[in-house]
Amino acid sequence: MDQIIHINGWPGCGKLTIARLLAERLDGKLLDNHTLLNPAEALFERTDPLHASLRREVRASVLGHAARLAPGVRLILTDALADDAADHKFFDDYRTLAAKRAAHLVAVVLDCERDENVRRLTAAGRAESNKLTNPGFLDHLRATYTLLRPQGVDLIEIDVSALSAEEAAACIEAALPLSEAAGD
Repeated sequence: MDQIIHINGWPGCGKLTIARLLAERLDGKLLDNHTLLNPAEALFERTDPLHASLRREVRASVLGHAARLAPGVRLILTDALADDAADHKFFDDYRTLAAKRAAHLVAVVLDCERDENVRRLTAAGRAESNKLTNPGFLDHLRATYTLLRPQGVDLIEIDVSALSAEEAAACIEAALPLSEAAGD
C-alpha cells in the first residue's frame, strides 16, 4: 500500500526542513504548501478573489497529478492547517488523494514552544521563500486557532521545540505504521 504523510504545524516550526529530510530518508516525493500557494502569492494580494481561485486551481491540478504517481511512491505533504471548517475541507482533499492512490494517510502534527517558534520564524532566508516572518501574526494564529488533528487517520504528534530537524525526521519515521514504513 502507498503512503501519504501529511505534516501540519505552525508557520516557522520547521515543517519544510523536516519534510525534506523525511522525503530523503523514505525515498519519497515532497509537496510542500508553498508549492501550491506561491503562484497565487506571486500574482495577487490575498484579498483579491483571483488569489483564492488560482490557489484552488493550482491545488486541484497538482493533487490530480499526484494521484497518478507510480504505485509505491511515498508522498510527503506540508501545511499549516487549523481546526476549522475551511481547513478540514483542505485536509479532505488529502483523504480523496489517499483514496485515489489506495494509500495509507498518516497525519503528523508538529508543535513548538512559542519562543523557539519565533526564533525559527525569523531565521534568515524565510522571507525570500515567501514564508511568514511576522512574530505578531504568528502570535495571532497561535492565540486564535488550534492545529488540526484530523480524525480517522493515524496521528503522530511531536513537540519539535528541542529537536533538530534530523531528530524530528527520525522520530516521524520511527512512529510510522510498520507495514508502510517497511514498504510492504
